[in-house]
Amino acid sequence: MKLLDPSKPSLHVFDTLESEVRSYCRSFPTVFSRAKGYKLWDTAGNEYIDFFAGAGALNYGHNNTALKQKLVQYIQNDGVSHSLDMATEAKEQFLERFQKVILQPRGLSYKVQFPGPTGANSVESALKLARKVTGRSTVVGFTNAFHGMTLGALSVTGNKFKRRGAGVPLHHSVSMPYDGYLGSDVDTITYLESCIADTGSGISLPAAVIVETIQGEGGINEASIGWLQRLEKLCKASGILLIVDDVQMGCGRTGTFFSFEQAGIKPDIICLSKSIGGYGLPMALTLIAPELDIWEPGEHNGTFRGNNLAFITAAEALRYWESEQFTNEIMAKGDILRSKLLEITKSFPELQGEVRGRGLMQGIAFGISGLAERICERVFSKGLIMETSGTDSEVAKIMPPLVIDEEGLRKGLDILEQSVKEIAHEMKEQK
Repeated sequence: MKLLDPSKPSLHVFDTLESEVRSYCRSFPTVFSRAKGYKLWDTAGNEYIDFFAGAGALNYGHNNTALKQKLVQYIQNDGVSHSLDMATEAKEQFLERFQKVILQPRGLSYKVQFPGPTGANSVESALKLARKVTGRSTVVGFTNAFHGMTLGALSVTGNKFKRRGAGVPLHHSVSMPYDGYLGSDVDTITYLESCIADTGSGISLPAAVIVETIQGEGGINEASIGWLQRLEKLCKASGILLIVDDVQMGCGRTGTFFSFEQAGIKPDIICLSKSIGGYGLPMALTLIAPELDIWEPGEHNGTFRGNNLAFITAAEALRYWESEQFTNEIMAKGDILRSKLLEITKSFPELQGEVRGRGLMQGIAFGISGLAERICERVFSKGLIMETSGTDSEVAKIMPPLVIDEEGLRKGLDILEQSVKEIAHEMKEQK
C-alpha cells in the first residue's frame, strides 16, 4: 500500500501565527482544501478517507448534497441568518420537524432549549437548570467522563489533563466509578446508591447525575443496558435528575437516534450538539422534561443561540430518521466494523488489543503505551484520518460519517489492518 505524496503543503502559517493550543492540525499535518461525503483532499491533491467525522459533527458527511441545496436556497432567498432567540420561520420548521420525526414516534415529551452552539453550552444549561429545579448544588459525574471545556462541564469531567486546564478549583461535583471501572465483579450502581443513602458517606444528595451511555473521549467505555436502567431507577427513587450527555453519541452514532433508546430509559434532561446541525454548523439543544422548564425569560442566554442556517440543515437531516432504514444501515455497517476489528485483534494478540464500542463508534484499546497514537499516525500517511481517545490516548477510534458506503468502510479498514500489520512486524524486529 503506497504512501501519499510526501511533498505535503507547508504548515508554516499555522505554526507561526496560530496559538500553541491547536491540536488536530498536529495529528493531521496537511492543509485540507476540499471535502465530500466521507473523503477529504489536501492542497497537494492527496485523498483521505475520513474515520473522524469532525469529532462526530459530520454524521451525514461532508457537504451533504441535499442539506447543501436547502442551505444555499435559504441564503439566496435572504433567509434570516441571525436572530438571537426570536421566532423565525426556520426555527419553527425545525421545532415542528423534531417533534414529529424524533420525539413523538419515541413517546418522548421534551421542551427544546437552544442554549448556545456547542455541546459545552448544552451541558452548562443542564447543570444550571438541575440546580435551580432541585435547590441542591452537587452533581455526580463519572470516571473517564468528558462533558466539555467550560468550568461547569469540566467539574464533571474525569480527565485530569483537561481539568487542570481550568486553572481554578472545580467544585460542587463528585466523581463516581463508571460501569466496569472497578472491574466486572464490582457493582458500581450499588456503590453509588450506598454513597447517596449513607449519612456517613460525606456526599450530600445530588441535584443530578450526568452520564454518557458510551464514553467517546474517555476511551469508548460502554455502559450496559442493565446499568443504565438501574441508574435511572436510583435517580427517580432519590429525587435526583438524570442528565444524558448525548452530544457525541446522539444523532445516530450508535445506530438509534438517541444512544439510550435500547435501554428504554427516559432522561430528565438530554444534551445534544455536534451532528444535530446536520451540516457541521454550530448548534446545540437541551431537551427538558416539561415540568422542569422553570427558566425565567433570559435567565440562560447567548448571542448565537439562534443559528437559523443550522435550523435549515438540521430540519433536512431529519429525513434520514423518517423510517427505520437508516438505523438498520448503521447497524449493518457497525457489524462489518466489529467483525474486522475482532479479526485484527485476533491476528495480532501481541498488541494486547480489545475491541470496544457499538454502531459506528468503535475502536481498539491497546495495552501497549503509545501504540494507538503510532497506528493513527501510520494510517494518516496512507490516506486515512483517525484519532485516539482515552485519558492516555490508548484507543484507536473509528468514527466515520454514518453515510459512508460499504466500499469506503472496507477500504479504510484495509488501511488500518495493513498499518497494524506493519507496526506489529516492526515491533517484532526491534526485539
